[in-house]
Amino acid sequence: MNQVKIGNYRWTICALLFFATTVNYLDRQVLSLLKPTLEEQFGWSNSDYADIAAVFQFTYAIAMLFAGRFVDKLGTKWGYGIAIIVWSIGAIIHAYAITIGGSLSSLLTTLGLTAIPVSILGFMFSRAVLAIGEAGNFPAAIKATAEYHPKKERSLATGIFNSGANVGAILAPITVPWIASHWGWETAFEIIGAIGFLWLFFWLIFYESPEKQKRLGDAELAYINSDEEQVADTGKQEKVAWLKLLGYKQTWSFVIGKFMTDGVWWFFLFWLPGYLKDQYGMNELDVRVPLAVLYSMTMVGSIGGGWFPKYFINKGYAVYDGRIRAMLMIAIFPLIVLLAQPFGHYSYWVPVVLIGIGASAHQAWSANIFTTVSDMFPKRAIGSVVGIGGMAGGLGGVLITKIGGWIFDSYAHKGIAESFAKFKELGNTNFINQISSLQLLSKYGDKVNIATTQLSKLPKEVAEKVKGVDPTLFDQLLAIQKPLVQSNMTVGYTIMFAYCAVAYLLAWFIMKSLVPKYKVINDL
Repeated sequence: MNQVKIGNYRWTICALLFFATTVNYLDRQVLSLLKPTLEEQFGWSNSDYADIAAVFQFTYAIAMLFAGRFVDKLGTKWGYGIAIIVWSIGAIIHAYAITIGGSLSSLLTTLGLTAIPVSILGFMFSRAVLAIGEAGNFPAAIKATAEYHPKKERSLATGIFNSGANVGAILAPITVPWIASHWGWETAFEIIGAIGFLWLFFWLIFYESPEKQKRLGDAELAYINSDEEQVADTGKQEKVAWLKLLGYKQTWSFVIGKFMTDGVWWFFLFWLPGYLKDQYGMNELDVRVPLAVLYSMTMVGSIGGGWFPKYFINKGYAVYDGRIRAMLMIAIFPLIVLLAQPFGHYSYWVPVVLIGIGASAHQAWSANIFTTVSDMFPKRAIGSVVGIGGMAGGLGGVLITKIGGWIFDSYAHKGIAESFAKFKELGNTNFINQISSLQLLSKYGDKVNIATTQLSKLPKEVAEKVKGVDPTLFDQLLAIQKPLVQSNMTVGYTIMFAYCAVAYLLAWFIMKSLVPKYKVINDL
C-alpha cells in the first residue's frame, strides 16, 4: 500500500512525541551540567550529588509503575498533558531549591529529625517533583506509538521519538551553561523548565485518539489498525492486574533488560560533565562541544536501531526473532567503552567518541526493548508493562548512581589522604594540622570536612578561610592534590565504564533465555 495515498498524519504525532522527549531530557540534564558550579557553591561531595540524582531515579522508578497505569486509565492525551505540566513545574522550582530546602530543614528540625543540608534537601525535593512528571513520558509515548502505528512501523517510530532524548542531551550543554554564565544557574532552570508549557499547547490542539482524530483519513486509520491481533483487542478495556502481568515471562524479560541497562544511560547522562571536569579539568563551557558531539552520535543509534530489525524482518525473520537478533548485535557495540580509560591519555576526544558509540548503542537497544512490549502485549496493557519495566530501570539507575558516588568518593578521598601524607613528608605537618582543626561552614550553615573535600571544590567562602592560614602553602597543597585525586579517580571511572560495557550482553542472554521464541499475549 502506498504511503502517500494512505496519509502520513501518524508521523505528525510521532513528531510531537519527539519534541516532548526532547523537552524531557533537556529538563533532567540541567542539574548534571551545572554540577561543577553547584558542588563548589554548596560543597557537595560525589555522594551528595549521587544522593540528589538517586532521589530523582528512585522517585522516577516508583512513579513509572503508577504512570503506566495512570496513562492507561486517563488516556494518552490528558495523561501526557498532566505529566508535562508536573515535570515543567518540577524543573522550574530547582531555581528556588535553597528556599525550599530551608523550609523543609526547619520542618525536620521541629520534628526532631536530623536535618539534611539545606541545598541537598531543596534539590532532592525539586528532583522528586520533576521525576513524578517525567515518569509519564515514555509510557504515554509508547502507548501513543502503539495507537498510531502498526507493529511493523513501531520500532522505527519509537526510534524517532526516542531520538528526542539525544536532541535534548545535545541542546542542553549548548544552552544551559551559556544561560547560567549570563544570568545565573537559577535562570537556567526557569527558562528550560518553561519550554514544556509551549509543547503542551500544540499537544492539546493536534492529538486525539485515532478513532476521534478528524485529521486522519480512513485509509490511514485502516493501515494503523491492520494488525490481526488488534481485532481481538477492540472493546476489551478492563484493567489488567499488575500481579497478572508479572506472571508472564515476557514481562520479566522486559523488566530485567531495563534494570540492567537503564542505569548505564543514567550514568552517562548524570556523570559525564563531572567526568570531563575530574579527568580533564573542563568547566561547564568547555564541555559544550564534546557533549554535543557525543549525543549527536547517539541519534544515529536511536533511529538506526529502530530501523535495524526491519533488515532481518525483510529477510523473512518473524518480528520478535528479527528484533532479538538485532539486539544481540547492538549489545556488542558497548564493549568498545572498555577502551575509554586505557586510551584516554591521548585526548579527551578518545573517551568522548568511544562513550558516544556506547551511548548510541544504548539508544538503539532502547528503541527495540520498548517495542518488545508492544510486540507481545495488547494495547490496553502496554502502559502498565512499560511502567513496571520503567520502575525496574529506575531502580537499576539508583543502584548504579549510588555505587558510582561511593566509588568516586572513595578514590577521591584516597587521593586527598595521599596529598596530605606527601605534604607532611615535605615538612608541612603544622599546616595540615591547622587546616584540619578549622571549623568550616558554608554560607548556608553546612559543615565542610577538609579531609574529604577537594581543595578545588571548596565553597568560595570556605576556600578563602583555609587559604587565609597560609596562601602559599595552600597553593602548593592544591598543586599536589589535584593530580593525585585525578589519578585515583581514573580507577573509579574505569570500574564504572567496565559495567557499562558488558551490561547489554548480560541482559540479552537473560532476556533470550526467558523468551526464546515470539509469543503474543492473548489471554488478558
